[in-house]
Amino acid sequence: MKQIPNIFTLLNLVFGTMAIVFIMQNGLILTGSDSGESLIILPEKLYMASICIACAAVIDFLDGFVARLLKASSEMGKQLDSLADVVSFGVAPGLIIYQFLRLSYAQQEDGLDISTLWLLPAFIVPCAGAYRLARFNIDTTQSHGFKGVPIPAAGLLIASFPLIYWFSNDAWVIQLMQNQWFWMAVIAIISYLMVSTLPMMALKFKAPTVKKLMPFIIIAAIALVSAFIFQWMAVPVTFIAYVILSLLNKQQQS
Repeated sequence: MKQIPNIFTLLNLVFGTMAIVFIMQNGLILTGSDSGESLIILPEKLYMASICIACAAVIDFLDGFVARLLKASSEMGKQLDSLADVVSFGVAPGLIIYQFLRLSYAQQEDGLDISTLWLLPAFIVPCAGAYRLARFNIDTTQSHGFKGVPIPAAGLLIASFPLIYWFSNDAWVIQLMQNQWFWMAVIAIISYLMVSTLPMMALKFKAPTVKKLMPFIIIAAIALVSAFIFQWMAVPVTFIAYVILSLLNKQQQS
């Protein structure tokens, strides 16, 4: 029974590894259109990586729930969870950004021959995530709240971008996600939010009350409404709402 939560954690790792496989398949493809222009597209299965990361997030939530239910929490489980998270929500999302950076540079003249050095910033994200997890493991003050954005939240945000790219009908969204400076900004902002000590809310309460649950009710409402209006764009909208409400909630408690 004590190993059941660890099995869930390893399943999280399996989905993270599967995401990496989908991300790295095929690579960028150069084709010709009817007008003779060159078209650059991402790996056709990249959106499957987003689904795998989402599955990993669900399992990441369940392993903690199962551990508490079975009273099987352990130090090994904590370390194993971090190792799985750094793959599923750090390495895999970092590689998604890597592929989008390749896409953005590939549209420039001689872009397919771009040096790998220009793509290395993508790996700042998994490094920031690993640092954040290591700090969390040795910090005993994060029982009911987080310092910095949790790596699963950051990973899910990045995982939403392939779905936004694939299913968006807005030209400005496509153009934005084909711009390398957009991805450099994403890298900088998400990495900073993870390694920062900004107070972030956690789904943990000693004694849930309407007042304590209100920020999450608001976030859930924003997620539902934005999903209806903006489809996959609801993920970054909800992420921004989570960060803002976390900061406002902390100010109200101070």
